Amino acid sequence: MQKQSNSNTVSIFNIAVFVAALGYFVDIYDLLLFTIVKKPSLLAVGSTDASLLADSTRVLNWQMYGLLLGGIFWGMLGDKKGRLSVLFGSIILYSIANFFTAYVHSVDNYALCRFIAGLGLAGELGAGITLVSELLPKAKRGIGTSLVSCIGLLGAIAAFYTFKLTKDWRICYIVGGALGILLLFLRIKVAESGMFKTVKEQNISKGNFLMFFTNAKRFKKYILAILIGLPTWYAIGIIVNQSDHFGKELFGSTTINSGEAIMFAYAGLSIGGIAIGLVSQFFQSRKIALLLFYSLFIISLMLFFSPYNNTDTSMYVICTALGFSTGLWAIFVTMGAEQFGTNLRATAATTIPNMVRGALPLITMLFLYLYKNVPKDQAMPLSRSGIITGVIVTSITLIALFFTEETFHKDLDYTEEF
Repeated sequence: MQKQSNSNTVSIFNIAVFVAALGYFVDIYDLLLFTIVKKPSLLAVGSTDASLLADSTRVLNWQMYGLLLGGIFWGMLGDKKGRLSVLFGSIILYSIANFFTAYVHSVDNYALCRFIAGLGLAGELGAGITLVSELLPKAKRGIGTSLVSCIGLLGAIAAFYTFKLTKDWRICYIVGGALGILLLFLRIKVAESGMFKTVKEQNISKGNFLMFFTNAKRFKKYILAILIGLPTWYAIGIIVNQSDHFGKELFGSTTINSGEAIMFAYAGLSIGGIAIGLVSQFFQSRKIALLLFYSLFIISLMLFFSPYNNTDTSMYVICTALGFSTGLWAIFVTMGAEQFGTNLRATAATTIPNMVRGALPLITMLFLYLYKNVPKDQAMPLSRSGIITGVIVTSITLIALFFTEETFHKDLDYTEEF
């Protein structure tokens, strides 16, 4: 590893932090919009009540596949051409995809547009977190990236209320595209990372995705960095997203709105994102903060499947608690950026969260397999499969955390050698 020049020391209220936060806001708005408008939008393009679950899973999975592939592309581009190149390119792609989504008339075209949107959305968070991490001193990195997360996650609330006010899912997608274009103009004022500028002039390998697999230590760090983020999308993608189905099975409710549950969860996630940054700052440790929030996640999950979850109100409260506990996403992504050198940092910070998002179809496959194979004479098959899936995901995550290195005090001013 080669040492580089010192990073800039700037305030957490720097324009780059502000723009990265707004970028993540638009990212989350677009990313969660489908789950909020899935029923009316799918019925409008040809789905039926009988095919709704299968069609919604297919469209969401294609969006996640886009995120997975886009994460690799934008991550490599961010280390080769710069963090700002990704911020500009990704916003243009997903803004165009959103405009096209507003005019789809079949499930296949819907899935295609969400795949393209996923490709674009994949670059936003990683590039923003990388830029902020490199601009801020290590004493402020956790707070800065948590601030980005806190503001960004409010995008889910904005998506929910945009749909609630307009009652038109097509308008919601047009709004998402327009927000992206407006954000594009704000980004003109953002300066490139000084660390990247220094590395750009050097004759070293940059943005080489294969470097994660050419060194055993680096590969281990990369895999562990992915696994510690799994609970977030298990909670949001399965538990909260299917809260209406769980509510029906757990206490016979037919009035739970999964879109509203997602809105409450992301309100909790936003607050949790700031809270975990402060906890990390207090203990001077990323790992202690993660362990505390994993504990809150386990408690929230136990409450979800307990007799205390017996009304629509309790469901929304527990979804909020689940969201708060998965506010660990902010520190998880920050650790992904902190694990690797400047010439590989954007690739890591962009691919790691998108690998977790891309893992949702695999977690969903496990969940559905368990659900279909619960004996017919057993009560609550949906809850049983949810619990078993949760135990497996959480166990993997806790083991990964144990072997993950602490990065709170890590100096980011170095490069990775091939």
